[in-house]
Amino acid sequence: MNLDEFLYKLHYETDKVIPPDWEVNWDDAPLPYKIYRDLPVVDLPADIPFQLEQKERNAKPGLKEIGHFLMLTFGITQFSESMPFAGQTDTWATLRRFVPSGGGLYPNELYLYLKIDDLPSGIYHYDTAHHRLVCLREGNFDDYLNKALGNRCDISSTFGAVFISTFFWKNFFKYHNFSYRLQGLDSGFVIGQLLEVSKRFGFETGVYYHFLDRAVNHLLGLNEQEESVYGVIPLSVEKAMHWFRDKPVERITAEQLCSEMKPLTHHHYVRSKVIRDYSTLITMNEACMMDEFAIHPKTEKQKNDEADYPIIKLPQIERLTYDFLSACRNRYSPGMDFILKPINQPTFSALLHETISTSSYRNDLDHAFHKLPSRVSLHCCTYNIDGLQNGAYQYDGSAHALKHIQLGDFRSALQDGLLSEFVNMTQIPLSFNIVGDKDHYRNAYGYRGHRIQHMEAGILSHRLLLAALALNLGGHPILGFDVNTYDELYQLNKITKTSLLQIPIGHYRPHPRLQGALHS
Repeated sequence: MNLDEFLYKLHYETDKVIPPDWEVNWDDAPLPYKIYRDLPVVDLPADIPFQLEQKERNAKPGLKEIGHFLMLTFGITQFSESMPFAGQTDTWATLRRFVPSGGGLYPNELYLYLKIDDLPSGIYHYDTAHHRLVCLREGNFDDYLNKALGNRCDISSTFGAVFISTFFWKNFFKYHNFSYRLQGLDSGFVIGQLLEVSKRFGFETGVYYHFLDRAVNHLLGLNEQEESVYGVIPLSVEKAMHWFRDKPVERITAEQLCSEMKPLTHHHYVRSKVIRDYSTLITMNEACMMDEFAIHPKTEKQKNDEADYPIIKLPQIERLTYDFLSACRNRYSPGMDFILKPINQPTFSALLHETISTSSYRNDLDHAFHKLPSRVSLHCCTYNIDGLQNGAYQYDGSAHALKHIQLGDFRSALQDGLLSEFVNMTQIPLSFNIVGDKDHYRNAYGYRGHRIQHMEAGILSHRLLLAALALNLGGHPILGFDVNTYDELYQLNKITKTSLLQIPIGHYRPHPRLQGALHS
């Protein structure tokens, strides 16, 4: 399939990227985590803190803190068994983490390069099933990783780095080629959680979207026919560390770097006996890869094509104070459990203000801290918000104001735009859409731009969900909607934008289920 055609259908004609006779073989489903065999392991502390306050730090963390950091970022935290609906007899169980994932399938894996006192320096995999580190390769790899990042990061000033990969089969088995969009968004949710947890541990972070893919995968020992790294996040405790060099870099190729290091031949367990063909995902991943760093990647230029809409100023609100871990523990996608209760304008204002106030993050697209909504932004349909007319709005984070697009109760239109009955839109006062450029950063970053845009959409969505949890509201990310319907509702074609993700937010009633934390 032509890749441009594939990305178009993936976004606007979802039914055409999944075969009509596609059936999910749940009996042969893969594990939701990767398990390596016959490698040395380091057990991590099983306890996690009850509270996590943001702190200052000037010393590298120990193994116990690394264990807490990994558990709170991507560990298995809850076992949940849901009761059957009317007319059903089967219950179903899920292992939950603090981040959402499409279908609860968690296609990502975490790898770490660690240089701390409590264990040998080297490359590790985070085994979520057993909450432990698996040693893949021992040694100091500062020079190698620095070159893989284009000599832009002072790796010697870090105590390590996190690599977020995508294991293609883990959600392809259910969603076929549609999993490509989910994999970018899921990676963004994990990055968003990692950044928030890092703040509270006093870690300095920088997100690198550009790196020599094959060199990084080679360092970790990944088979690129089944898994590939999407993002690299170095970790440091030095506030004055230099993150992004501005001068041109020396020519470095992935082939040169790979020749410097022996390949790994580790084995892991997937569980699936039959792995079906996902060649389109492999082709897309190969089209995204960077093979050399001759110069710095281009920067996506910010566009000034916003439509001229009436402005509604929102009440000024202070930043929220809330228990981060309680918010994480309470995360729940309500689905059909939303119940319609009014939300006042100060609460709505606080939700938006908190989302945007926490959206700055250090990254190699901006070469510094930059507010993420300059590239992806929030649009919202409101219903029954005290002091605000029902309608469709765009949020201007810099002015903390709404741009009024059109008035009306659009709950029926939103419901009609869903591809399945995920939620009952009549019970939802706030329906957000994450919006970005139609070209998906293609002009600046090629095919890699599509996954970068969806990762940034995931990061912003994570901020929105955390803010909702802090206000005792629930949010439910939805990717199954007719994009053209929502683009027309928000008049996005006028400004060459498009809808990337929908998140209804509101009050909800608990679903009948048995749930317990795996740590206390």
